[in-house]
Formats: sequence, C-alpha cells, structure tokens
Amino acid sequence: MSLSVGARPDLDVEPGRAGRLLEFPRRYPLVAVTLAVGAVVVGLLVAGQPGPAQWLGSGWALVVAARVAWGMVGDIVAGHWGVDLLAVTAISSTVAVGEYLASLVVVLMLTGGQALEDYAANRARKELNALLERAPVLAHRRHPDGSVEDVPVEEVRPGDELLVRPAEVVPVDGCLVGAEADFDESSITGESLPVTRRAGEPVLSGVLNEQQAVVLRATATAADSQYSQIVAMVREAAESRAPVVRLADRYAVPFTAFALLVAGLAWWYHGDPVVFAEVLVVATPCPLLIAAPVAFLGGMSRAARNGVIIKNAGTLEQLAAVRTVAFDKTGTITYGRPELLAVHARPPFPEEELLRLTASAEQYSSHVLSASVREAALARGLVPAPAEEAHEEATHGVTATVEGRRVVVGKRAHVARSAPDVVEQALGPGELAVYVAVDGRFAGTLVMSDQVREDAAATMAELTALGVREILVLSGDARATVEHVAAALGITRVLPECLPEDKVRTVRSAPHRPVLMVGDGVNDAPVLAAADVGVAMGARGATAASESADVVILTEDLARTATAVRIGRRTMQVALQSIWLGIALSVALMLVAATGAIPAIFGALSQEVVDLLAILNALRALRGPRGER
Repeated sequence: MSLSVGARPDLDVEPGRAGRLLEFPRRYPLVAVTLAVGAVVVGLLVAGQPGPAQWLGSGWALVVAARVAWGMVGDIVAGHWGVDLLAVTAISSTVAVGEYLASLVVVLMLTGGQALEDYAANRARKELNALLERAPVLAHRRHPDGSVEDVPVEEVRPGDELLVRPAEVVPVDGCLVGAEADFDESSITGESLPVTRRAGEPVLSGVLNEQQAVVLRATATAADSQYSQIVAMVREAAESRAPVVRLADRYAVPFTAFALLVAGLAWWYHGDPVVFAEVLVVATPCPLLIAAPVAFLGGMSRAARNGVIIKNAGTLEQLAAVRTVAFDKTGTITYGRPELLAVHARPPFPEEELLRLTASAEQYSSHVLSASVREAALARGLVPAPAEEAHEEATHGVTATVEGRRVVVGKRAHVARSAPDVVEQALGPGELAVYVAVDGRFAGTLVMSDQVREDAAATMAELTALGVREILVLSGDARATVEHVAAALGITRVLPECLPEDKVRTVRSAPHRPVLMVGDGVNDAPVLAAADVGVAMGARGATAASESADVVILTEDLARTATAVRIGRRTMQVALQSIWLGIALSVALMLVAATGAIPAIFGALSQEVVDLLAILNALRALRGPRGER
C-alpha cells in the first residue's frame, strides 16, 4: 500500500545504481527513516534493551499512523473511501498489544508501497521509457561552406541541412539529400527490417540511421516533427491513471468492513485482542492499489513495442470490451493510393486538359485522392497550374480559380451545385469517380480504383475471433464501391455516401458498445473523437486525426487494430487476475489468522509476499501469451 496511491510515475531517465542509492532517501524519506528505525530497534534487541526498542518502534509506528490518518480524513471528506483505515487500525492495534515489530513491518509496507510501485512501474513501462530516452537533443547543422555546427534541436528550422551520422537518431522530420540510405524504424513502428529511403523521400524524426552518414533537409521544427508528437503521447500514456485503480474506492468499503468483522469476531471468540491485531496485519490489500496500474503500464508498454501508442490507461479498459468496430474505407481498409483508370472528358474539354485542370485544383486539397490525381497528371507530363484562389469543403470537394476559370472537383452532389448538367458515371466493382465542372459546365469524370489491403480480411477475422459482434464500413464513397469492398471482406453492414456528421451519428447510436472507430485522415477527426475508442492509423505527426484519437498506430498496418484489441483484453485480464489474487490471498490469510495460528510478525511478512506475488503477476501484461510479442 502507498501513502500516495495513484501518484504519477516519474518519467525521467533512471540514474545509475550508485545514483539510485544516493537518491533513494530523498525520494522516499519515510522508507529510509523506517529502515533506520528498524535497524536501531534490532540493534537494541541484540544489546538486550527491549524496553527502548519497544518505545522507539512503537513511537515511530504511531507517528506514521497519525500521518496516514490525517491524510485519510481529507480523502473521506473528498468522498474517497480508501483502505488506509485498515493500515491505521493494524498499526494501532499491534502497538497496543505490544507487537511493535509487526507494526514496523506494516509501516514499512505502508511507506514502501510507493517505492515498490515505482520499481514495478519502471519495469512495466520499459518500451515507453525507451522511446523517451531516444529523443534527440542535438542536431548537426551543415552550413553552405561545408562546415558542421552542433545546435540544440529546438534551433533547427525548415530548410536547414543536417548531417546524420551512422547509428544516430534523426532529430527532425526532413527529406533525404543525396544517395539512398537505410533507416531502422523498429523502435517506432515495430518493423524489424530496415527501410530504404531515396533522395527526395521523407525521413521521419526518431528513426535510426543505419550504416552511412546522410544529409537531410529539415521540413519541420523539432516541436512539429513526428517524434515530438510521439513523446507527448507517450508522456500522456505513462501519466494516465488506470480506471481499475479508481475502482479501489468501490472495493474499499466492503473489504474494510469484512476485515474488521473477521477481526472483531476473532477477538470475541478467543477473548484476546492480540488475535484482532493478527487478523488486521494480513488485511491490507495493496495489490488492489498497486498491481492494477503496473498491469496497465505493462500493457501500454507492450503496445508501444508493437508500434501502437495507447494514450491513456482508460482506453485499455475500453479496448478490452470493444463490441463494435467501424472502419473508414479510403486509406484505412484500402491503401489510400488510388490509381487513375480512365479520364472521361465531355466536349469541348480534351482529356489532358481536364486532367491538368483537375490536378491544379486538387493540389489545394488534403484528401487522399488528390495526391493520386496530381501524380497521374505529372506522369503524363502535365504540370498543374497555380490557383488564384481555392477552398475545400471537407469530404465534398474543392473549388479553385485556375487561369481565370472556376474549377469544381469532388463528389457528384458537390459538383452538381455549380453544374446542373452533371451526368452520373457508370462504375465497375471497386471503382470510384471524381466529378469535374469548369465555369458552371460539367466537364467530365476521372475514374479511379483503390486496392484493398492484403491483411484486411485476416484483420476482420481476428476481430471477430476476439469477440467483436459487429463490423461496419463508413465511407463517403458511392454505394457500389463501398459494397464491393465490404463484400470482399465478409462485412454485411455498410453506410456509403456518409458526411462527417453521418459517421458521428452512426457511431453514437451503435447498439453494441464500446465502439472502436478506425480512420486515417483529417476528415475522420470528428468521428474518432465521438467513438468510445478512436484509432488513427498511420498518423505520423500532429494531424487532427492523431490528436482526436485515443490510439495511434504508427505504421500503415491494419492488423495492428486487432493487436490493440488483443493487448487490451490481455491487460485487463492480467490486471483483474492480479487484484483478485491479492484479495483472495489476503482473505485466506485473514481466516487462518482468525484461528490464532499466525503470529503478528509472520502475518505482516506474509502480506509482503502477497504484494510481491500480485505485482509479479501484473508484470505479465508486458508480454503476450507464448509466441506473441
């Protein structure tokens, strides 16, 4: 048990062993004093001075009991019924019956609970700490004359050229200058194989440069780079308080009442107050307060090892109970890299002119289709023209003035508002259409197709096996396109042609809860925030989606959705096992102690063993069942 149950763990990097020994008395003064008092008491007993030993041991125990009682009064006034009443009663009763050694053990258990919790928490958040420790501090800025200067990463500005030496962490987001190079992204994405980047390709902060020195051109400041956002999410995750810990208030009253009842009946039956004290020293359910947060930190650490950042401990509890999973289609179930299949231009617009104008407008859109349209135009040697003005209506389309012409691109309904003569495009299975109007006239369509991710079907099957009752697809695309994708994955419920508010309404009204929503784009932010658990997939940085989400998958791997649910279930299982293991052992010890068979000192030591067993069991959340990461 701890004097400050639920205190946020220290996120600083741990010092060396000698440093930790010197730091211990400062961080845990009550533990240090208790150990010192215990040593003096033992010395006095060895020297044949039981009287002073009893006065010293009893006096310090009562000082600690008074301190805890004062804090307990404040908690009760605030409406929190903790189990510290048992500890205070156990200390007072053992002192009253002369069992001062047992009272010192209870005091050590009480004051040392925070130290034990911190140690276990440090073990549990191993991967979370590893991410924090790798945060770059310096960058090697290269000047035009070729000289290199070491500067704090906070001073790096977009456009700066940075030298990254072998085995160094990339300090900020940038693009590669010069030859290709290999980077190790395993600490972020969980992918074990190096990734090759070529000149001009983006390189994200936090990844490890492999074997050769490379030059990057910074594209973001340190604060706006991917790794800074990951560190912020990791800190939020490590500092969050597990909901199971808050449930301690629920367990406290019945457990305290049960313990006092057993102790009182034992005293009445034996007529000996010593038995009352012997029962209470084994009735301190520290596992309820310590094991749960350790298990939840372990679960979040395991998720981070798999490239999944779970922002708070409460999300793990929701993941464990998920019954409905909703997916956005484009960029989530599909790769989000649509290929241009055909350009259907209406007279008097030539196909190439239609594609060029469309790409010119789409360069001002954040939709995943926009990048594909621009790439298709460039592949045909068509250079998009700058727009005099442009604005986007999220999920609908974009309107721009290009070379004096008003170009409207997007869904049929959006384009029809400016071009009533729009004609619906016939589509094949899995195809989608981008409609275009120029100066109020329907100009034609671009037909595109986006491939379903290879692991999509396996992910749906695993989610079903994990107990998910309903899987649905929410998309702004046409019904035929969405139904084709859903049918290929065995999904029977689809909601096509959805606006953001339609998605939010659907998620909020889902009958089987909790609801998990998976998306990848800015347009998904409202529905991710509305879901019980919002998952942003492939969110590398401070996008609206990753900020709104409860879970961020750092790589574009749909299977990590099932991984997150599986880790949530495993973590909750281990946390509850640890809680009930501790409570069951405490109850068993109470019943045995009620017979008078366990002396107070041995009972107090036995309770310490129970605490250790519960915490060791909670650390199982760090790993999955055999064969899983």
